[in-house]
Amino acid sequence: MSAQSRTRIPRPLLSFLGLTGLASLGQAQMTFSVDWHSPTVGLPDSLTLTPITEGDILTPVGFFPAFGPLPVPEIAISGGPAGLGLFGHPGCVGHPGGTPCVVEVDALSYGVDAPMGQQAAGFVASYLFSTDEFAAGPHPPFFFPSLTSEFPVGDSSADVWTHPGLLPPGPLPPFAAPVGNVGVIDGDGLVSGSGALYMGSGLIEPNFPGFPNAGDNLDALDWGSPFVAAFPPTGVYFSLDGPFPDPFGPPNTGSAPFHGFSPSDVLLTAAAGGPPAVWAPGPVLGLDITGFGPDDLDALAIRENGTGFFEPSIFPDDWNMPGGPDMVLFSVRRGSPVIGMPDSIFGIPIAEGDILTTPLPTALGGVSPFPGMYCAGENLGLGTGRSGFAPEDLNALDTIRQPVHDCNMNGIEDAVDIVTGTSTDLNSNGVPDECEIVGGPYCYCPLAVAPCANADPTAGCVNSTGLGGLLGASGTSSVFNDDLILTATQLPPNKSGLFFAGPTMIAPLPFGDGLRCVGGGITRLPPVGTSSAAGVLSKGPGMAAAYGFLPFTTWNFQLWYRDPMGPCGSGFNTTNAYNVTFTP
Repeated sequence: MSAQSRTRIPRPLLSFLGLTGLASLGQAQMTFSVDWHSPTVGLPDSLTLTPITEGDILTPVGFFPAFGPLPVPEIAISGGPAGLGLFGHPGCVGHPGGTPCVVEVDALSYGVDAPMGQQAAGFVASYLFSTDEFAAGPHPPFFFPSLTSEFPVGDSSADVWTHPGLLPPGPLPPFAAPVGNVGVIDGDGLVSGSGALYMGSGLIEPNFPGFPNAGDNLDALDWGSPFVAAFPPTGVYFSLDGPFPDPFGPPNTGSAPFHGFSPSDVLLTAAAGGPPAVWAPGPVLGLDITGFGPDDLDALAIRENGTGFFEPSIFPDDWNMPGGPDMVLFSVRRGSPVIGMPDSIFGIPIAEGDILTTPLPTALGGVSPFPGMYCAGENLGLGTGRSGFAPEDLNALDTIRQPVHDCNMNGIEDAVDIVTGTSTDLNSNGVPDECEIVGGPYCYCPLAVAPCANADPTAGCVNSTGLGGLLGASGTSSVFNDDLILTATQLPPNKSGLFFAGPTMIAPLPFGDGLRCVGGGITRLPPVGTSSAAGVLSKGPGMAAAYGFLPFTTWNFQLWYRDPMGPCGSGFNTTNAYNVTFTP
């Protein structure tokens, strides 16, 4: 998609009794930023209609990736006085993507990322990462979807990737582990040009290499606990952009020197409004010490040890020890002077795609004062000059304890299950077949039961559009995944509607211009929504948490909607029904 559409739901025109707001989803929340090239910059966000900047921390509508089409993301944390405290932010609000401004956030963490290594309480954490539009992921084997499949169709730079299988604990030099990457979170959540389909964040695709950009670059990332409508209690750790020109042509924004910092510094805004302060200075990370100018820290994962001040690691994985120091993993942007310098652990030239850590001291065998190589980019399927490929940036990074999508709860990303053959995906919709929705549609409207001969045997009874309201579902019936989405189409535009549910199917009963086929004690699912101009209204994800749907229970869903010009004159109608048996 070259553009995004956004449907705002106004205050309903129809009042229903007993309405309550949606509860917190209780799931990990995805937050991220985009770079200044991205066309999402300048668009009104979907929560407050505030124009998005490259200094804002964003979240998908609903806080969790979903299948598209998706609205523009929401601003989770403003870059301005009420958020990160970037004093240049007010002047950047409203500027369009493709015009640089002085607030670009380059890396993100909340200080609670999963510690890497086998010692970490019996689990092995895994990486999430993103790249920019120039990364093609040239190393075989070629999984699908991956950088290799999505780069040629311009659908890579807004996506998030992981390694196809658990990596051994670091440090890992080049080719120390099976090579590759697989898509976990898409940009727009729609079928890509390669045919891949997986849940998205609401960003714009495609984005082919070159400028100006038609799509987005995801530039910072964190997958963590929800903090809906609140500043995270741990504060926000981040870095800003460097001043030197990008070797591929476009300028960088220089947001770091504008605020008086080095682009290699890790900053901390401890409370909403700031001001940000240096938490980990670049030289302690082995950066800014070449004598050839500043380095630009470009991705970040932090496990803060609880003291509130930076205590650098002495040797890799010592952060897994009780009372150990802080874990800091990061990458550097292309053009940084440290690229090509020997890392302190292996003495291997540092590349843009490497995951780095604090320098290994010479007293413990360190061979240079520069950062240590914790995971070489080749292990993630990224190109480096030392391997004979065009160097590729690692743009954003997170470490996670549990998979993002794991509908069968086997501890493996669903996408990895599919590409490695431990799960099938016969309909190629990005969901393991064993996790598909259990149930299906029913309660269509044949002539024999239509209230006033307004029959539509393929949907609910005919409404003022000449068609019946059609209720479908996407996602899965997994309560743990909680990604079920009900979508009603073929509705009258801009009309109020309320989803409702019941535990039993009943024989069709006339209900307004439609039929009611749900019984056993009706449960309303507030809030009331309003159909879009295209006659679409959706509910979910997050319904299991919001309404208490439990595994191994069966629920039947319908939509009750206003239709003042309907054929039977009652003023309202219903869609067909949809039956779902929830799974763990």
